[in-house]
Amino acid sequence: MANDYFNIDSALSEEERAVRDSVRKFVDDRIMPIIGDAYVQGKFPKQIIPGLAELGVFGANLPEEYGCAGLNNVAYGLIMQELERGDSGIRSFASVQGALVMYPIFAFGSEEQKQNFLPRMAAGEIIGCFGLTEPDYGSNPSGMITMAKEQADGSWVINGAKMWITNGSQAKVAIVWAKTNGDPDAKSIRGFIVPTDTKGFTAKDQKGKLSLRASDTSELVFDDVHVPADAILPKSGGIKSPLMCLTQARYGISWGALGAAIGCYEEALSYSKSRIMFGKPIGGFQLQQARLADMITEIVKAQLLSLHLGRLKDAGTFTPNQVSMAKRNNVNIATNIAREARRILGGNGILAEYASMRHMANLESVYTYEGTHDIHTLIIGQAVTGISAFE
Repeated sequence: MANDYFNIDSALSEEERAVRDSVRKFVDDRIMPIIGDAYVQGKFPKQIIPGLAELGVFGANLPEEYGCAGLNNVAYGLIMQELERGDSGIRSFASVQGALVMYPIFAFGSEEQKQNFLPRMAAGEIIGCFGLTEPDYGSNPSGMITMAKEQADGSWVINGAKMWITNGSQAKVAIVWAKTNGDPDAKSIRGFIVPTDTKGFTAKDQKGKLSLRASDTSELVFDDVHVPADAILPKSGGIKSPLMCLTQARYGISWGALGAAIGCYEEALSYSKSRIMFGKPIGGFQLQQARLADMITEIVKAQLLSLHLGRLKDAGTFTPNQVSMAKRNNVNIATNIAREARRILGGNGILAEYASMRHMANLESVYTYEGTHDIHTLIIGQAVTGISAFE
């Protein structure tokens, strides 16, 4: 492939390459022909869900005993790469389903919860969403005000609101994080599995988005939402639990952003060879070659960063700080590459039939969500200095 300048394929196993290639073909055949129109219309293409489930992309790195693919983390990352090469909204859909809904059920749920939900979620029969961010608490989730109060019979009543929730309007279940029993301390935070048809639960789509238009983004409101005692994730406790979920999602984003960068680079490279100006392809001019050289250099560095992080994750030796560096770097370079690719495309670059401007707009959201670029900067700064800038 044009983007494999350092023959990174040789560092992948046969299974990892096969997984990547199967998802790449699905994206080329099933997503690329429709994603431009879906973006313009502002609708998530729900017709692709069965195909994604058949590919095994939902919770792909979770165990086979729960109906999942049981892949390693590098293969999972390559899935995220190829999905976001199609569109950030498609990767977000799969990332939320796997890393933010299935993973907390796997990590913090009871065996009964795992057996009940994970196989059906892997099959795409149940779509989930993740309720952490609130209208007034984004980068500081420990300040959340959503509250769950335990009743005399062991059931719970949840009140509050969540904002910027991917999959919110189509989800059948929500993983909701709330402080418990009136305790404002972040240590009281627990996770709950909340069916979205529960009385008092409402989801309203966010209107007016100029980014992630092919993704469902919602506000969730909980007005005396009653859930049974077995709705709680029994092993969850404190802000660490949802942050562990975010680490899983950020890992996938580091690969996903790389996919967007690759998509933009491939489009710009192809265009530069076919677009004739002043009697020759524009790829023959120094300014465009400099742009392309910078793009592929940054892509190679990001590929090596994500690949090694994936190996560390599979070995169980990675740290959340390393995930922060990969998410921060790869989203940043992808954002820059998307902008430069759009410029190589000239006036045509603003059309929906080309991907670069769509990626450029999407990546502005990816730059912000799952920990903003600046927050990850401070996480890395704290890691290298030993001094927190958050206090």
